[in-house]
Amino acid sequence: MDNNWLELTDKVVAITGAVGGMGTKFCEEFAKQGAKIALIDMIDDKTEEQAKKLSIKYGVETLAVKCNTTSESEVDAAVKKVIKKFNKIDILVNTAAILRFSPFEDLRLDEWQAAINVNLTGYFLMSQRFGRIMIEQKHGTMVHISTIAALYPETYSGAYSTTKAAINMMSKQMAAEWGQYGIRSNCVLPCLVKTPLSKNFYSDPEVEKGRERLVASRRIGTLDDIANTVLFMASDRSSYTNGGEVTVDGGLNTMISDMIPKPGGRRQYAINHH
Repeated sequence: MDNNWLELTDKVVAITGAVGGMGTKFCEEFAKQGAKIALIDMIDDKTEEQAKKLSIKYGVETLAVKCNTTSESEVDAAVKKVIKKFNKIDILVNTAAILRFSPFEDLRLDEWQAAINVNLTGYFLMSQRFGRIMIEQKHGTMVHISTIAALYPETYSGAYSTTKAAINMMSKQMAAEWGQYGIRSNCVLPCLVKTPLSKNFYSDPEVEKGRERLVASRRIGTLDDIANTVLFMASDRSSYTNGGEVTVDGGLNTMISDMIPKPGGRRQYAINHH
């Protein structure tokens, strides 16, 4: 396959949560493709370090931007820095998110609001501000990291599922309103993927085996699985996909019926009653 099949060379990509587990991976994979990358994160020193590393390793232009995506003024300043440096924006990848575990009856208002601020408002502000520029340009692509938990509630995870479900709808609304300007907005919905955020779930081998049994592909996903999908959705190779939700879960969402027990096991039951 042509190494430039995705045609991302010299595309300007802004990635939020750029030094988080997923964000770091996305930045590297876009850099491998020759894209110009704006790394947006709250962690100043680490963002600068990662930007320099990518620039040296892959010979691409990078920009480190310290920004709290929940702050309107900081988002405005960040967008101005990106446009001043690169003169355009081709792709926005919204990655920054938080997860706070809590039974719903014990969820504090400040925890609820923190999740909404980071997971939803941050996505909104970044999308709106970069979206205005994309409207002027008459082109642009947005990829928002959501989750299967937006469709099936992640119990005892506070406001996480609620905020991610809202992201899915926000993405559809932006696609519906901005598609006429050449802008695409899509969500990527991972689940059962090993990330720095989920690594504790897999410290027990039995837990990992139990999770694998729930997945049609019988394996746990990797950051590569997510990154490959994000790059494809960001590229013009997916140019007729707009307002979509792409699941990256190994077929977990297809396995609900398979989880319902039958006497002797579902396969054996079918054999016995054939």
